[in-house]
Amino acid sequence: MIKFKHVLCTAIVSVVLYACGSDTNPRVDDFDHEAQAVIDNDSLVVFLKNNYYNEVLDSVKPITNGETPLFEDDKLVTKEVTENDINYTLYYYVNRVGNPAEDKGFPTVMDSVYAKYRGQRIVNRDSLSRDFDKNTTWFSLNNVIRGWTYSLVEFKGGNNVTDNGPITFEDGGKGILFIPSGLAYRNRGTTNIPSNSILLFYVELWDFVEDTDDDGDGVPSMDEDIDGDGNARNDDTDKDGIPNYVDTDDDGDGVLTKDEDRNGDGNPANDFNDPDKPTVPDYLNRDIRVKSV
Repeated sequence: MIKFKHVLCTAIVSVVLYACGSDTNPRVDDFDHEAQAVIDNDSLVVFLKNNYYNEVLDSVKPITNGETPLFEDDKLVTKEVTENDINYTLYYYVNRVGNPAEDKGFPTVMDSVYAKYRGQRIVNRDSLSRDFDKNTTWFSLNNVIRGWTYSLVEFKGGNNVTDNGPITFEDGGKGILFIPSGLAYRNRGTTNIPSNSILLFYVELWDFVEDTDDDGDGVPSMDEDIDGDGNARNDDTDKDGIPNYVDTDDDGDGVLTKDEDRNGDGNPANDFNDPDKPTVPDYLNRDIRVKSV
């Protein structure tokens, strides 16, 4: 199994295709995103009722001879998510969860993953566009469209079967994502994706970096979700406008987080040296500046 860790992986995953780019700063506008979410879900339900998964072709195809609709297929999973205070229904089809020999479990929404994908637009009830993008690459689940973030955490990686040749994997998670526009490119669209487009992606998850550490400070990015709401992007202890997961000095006390590891075990999150705040780790406590020994 290939290993990419922390800062090195962060540099690699920063090179992500535009078509799967980050949607972390949606533009403020007067568009009715809540109404669009309802429209998108209605369209998705119609599509799922009029198409099926063709195992031979490994593709979604229109129903022509009584095939089981995706909507009634046991492998289709429905997931309710909330993004920007809007409720969305996300659908994903599980061909295979993933069966790695080295089972690291499921990635978190902050982990870096290695995946193969290709994307299409759902044009109408029984029609898809040509592929608008396809690739095999590393990327961070925190820096892609939110439909990817919420669905790829439901799959596991695979096994590296490379033997002195190109990197190849087997038994990784494999599925199809059906993403409403609100969890994709919303009303903005991209150069080759019109606004309010509903997207379909064929994906294979091959590997991921367990405990991805975006800022290399010794604290996994997911563990920098201080308020425990499942979203590390809204935690900013020192209120400097930089979320903790990419802030090398989380409490803004002038001592880097990685250096507030007095016991020297490589984990600043388990160092507590302020008797007045026994439950606050040093790296989040401006009242104490204790460097590594």
